[in-house]
Amino acid sequence: MSPFSRDTSKETAPAEMPGDAAAPTAATGSGEWFLPEDTRRDVARLFEKLTGPVVLEVYVSPDHNVPYNDYLAKFVRDLARLDARIEARFSDLSDETAKKRDVTFSPTLLLSPDAYAIRYLGAPLGEEVRTFMEILLRVSAGQSGLAEAAKKRLAALKDPRRVTVFVNPACPYCPGQVLNAFRCAIERPGLVAATCIDAAQHTQAATAHGVGSVPHTIIEDPDGSLAPLSILGLESEERFVDELTSMRVTPATAAGDEPGHAPGAAGKVEEVDVVVVGGGPAGLTAGMYAARGGLSAVVLEKSVVGGQVAVTPQVENYPGFATVPGARLMEMVAAQTRQYVPVVEGAGVDEVKIGRRIEVASGETTYLCRALILATGATWRKLGIPGEDRYFGRGVSACAACDGYLYKDAAVAVVGGGNTALTEALHLARLGASVTVLHRRDAFRAEKHLVDALTREGVDVVWNTVVEEVVGDETGVTAVRIKSVTDGSTRRMPVKALFVAAGYIPVTGLAQDIGLALDESGYIKVDRGLRTNIPRVYACGDVTGGVRQIVTAVGQGATAALSAFEDISHPYWRK
Repeated sequence: MSPFSRDTSKETAPAEMPGDAAAPTAATGSGEWFLPEDTRRDVARLFEKLTGPVVLEVYVSPDHNVPYNDYLAKFVRDLARLDARIEARFSDLSDETAKKRDVTFSPTLLLSPDAYAIRYLGAPLGEEVRTFMEILLRVSAGQSGLAEAAKKRLAALKDPRRVTVFVNPACPYCPGQVLNAFRCAIERPGLVAATCIDAAQHTQAATAHGVGSVPHTIIEDPDGSLAPLSILGLESEERFVDELTSMRVTPATAAGDEPGHAPGAAGKVEEVDVVVVGGGPAGLTAGMYAARGGLSAVVLEKSVVGGQVAVTPQVENYPGFATVPGARLMEMVAAQTRQYVPVVEGAGVDEVKIGRRIEVASGETTYLCRALILATGATWRKLGIPGEDRYFGRGVSACAACDGYLYKDAAVAVVGGGNTALTEALHLARLGASVTVLHRRDAFRAEKHLVDALTREGVDVVWNTVVEEVVGDETGVTAVRIKSVTDGSTRRMPVKALFVAAGYIPVTGLAQDIGLALDESGYIKVDRGLRTNIPRVYACGDVTGGVRQIVTAVGQGATAALSAFEDISHPYWRK
């Protein structure tokens, strides 16, 4: 894991921030360091990539968010001490400089404000610190890092845009959306202003904008001639730029949830032996094993690496780790895979064509490969009840790690009875929420240690109960209507959020497009070697069903890659 990442699964109050790696408990004296020695070493190595000066302006008030103010001031001061090209400036909210910069919240951090409109409202913590470090380097170089197609689209922008992204420190999807916004601000500094707001630190802004799930992005036309866009979730760079420039929601395609366009049009062509679609534990392992077998490979992930594991607060059944945050585990796996093959995030697959070579179209790039491994995983199963879609992102969620912090002092319900449901419930309870688990049976299907932990935490359970409706108002969810499956009685249970953990359905859009055989439950059919019914196409991980565990996913990823290596060397379909 990044030295700046933090595990918020047991965080209870801002005052406890200095107890983790993102806000270390170093000394406070002027000659002492705030960042620990190993973090300073990592930052110093990172700063070797600086190409120009960066100004960091910190604005604080002694009357608001004091622990966060203290953390941010010490953090920025240490960065400036590590490299002379980092200039730190500190001001009070009452100063004229704050008025000139239109800064009204404490703490606020601006990056080279004379050149760019990039700011953080709230100290960058957890996953967002990595975003901050990347953007710091890009500001130093004056290079956005956007793809050429995105640059061309932004070059045509004539009117100003204001982008606000609400985040929380434990959300693995938030950094990608913040990077989208900040890169656009670097590419068009005169027109695009971008702000990252920690919803937990700036609750007033989050409430005013109805933030009930993160990342939550708002794109505005400052002139007020166009209606604002409100966007939930992480988007690809291409889709984000399309929406920012057009101020319209871009229609998604069925295959890859990416903007409609001609796949690979006017783009580049790359030849590799193996393309792996999906960057979860199965896909990452497949990419690594393919490369170790001497094959060239690439792993394409349309969202963030790690899949469902990345949003699992704690993993306690992976060999070699008594307990490890899911995001940390997947970051280690991804780092190891990147030593062998490229892992491309934000790379949705638009189309696959089976021919002499398999063509995989991903945005502006078409990959020509000899084997295709699908590790597309599974997504959460909706309940299909009234109010679920209407209040999604405003109290209905499928990710406690992403959105739980927004409800840490509220009454919430979790639907489900398996490992995922109990893991979500435990995470929410440890954040401080008042949790009730609703389960349609009279016993859990989860592992015993999770059931025992739920009992120790004193989490309420309502058995033999289903949710029939999500009820709410303009502020979001206010209650759920539940029904007993034993006597048919119904009642209204007041809650501020409903976390759905009622199982998963396989992501098989691409598989269906190319004609792969599916079983009666919709999972891809495979043999012992993870071969599908189409030669040179393999599938592994949750998309194949069976035992959906991390350890089985990595085993299947290795098997699929080894089968691809064997078949490329000795094509069985030609016998």
